[in-house]
Amino acid sequence: MSTPWSNGSLTAACLVCSGPLPSGRLRTTGSGGCRQALWRRRHQSPVQLPEPARPGRSRKEGTVYECLARDARQAGKQRCECEGFMCRLGPMVIRPAAC
Repeated sequence: MSTPWSNGSLTAACLVCSGPLPSGRLRTTGSGGCRQALWRRRHQSPVQLPEPARPGRSRKEGTVYECLARDARQAGKQRCECEGFMCRLGPMVIRPAAC
């Protein structure tokens, strides 16, 4: 009685192409090309999925803008009442009321 591994060409198939294995020593692939394909499959870098966009408020909503013509400031609006565009000062900081 022989074990399944005693004659690999009769009991197993190539891991890549499912073709017959050549007789002789034990192998997992049938040809050099299948051996290369199996090596590349094992050593390829994992696929990195792009990070999904985070839902939330826009940067514009939390930014303070200043009109240079009128010296006025507004939070979250880029257009001034004088119909001009305002310059961005920076992020809006909410300070606690003084006690």
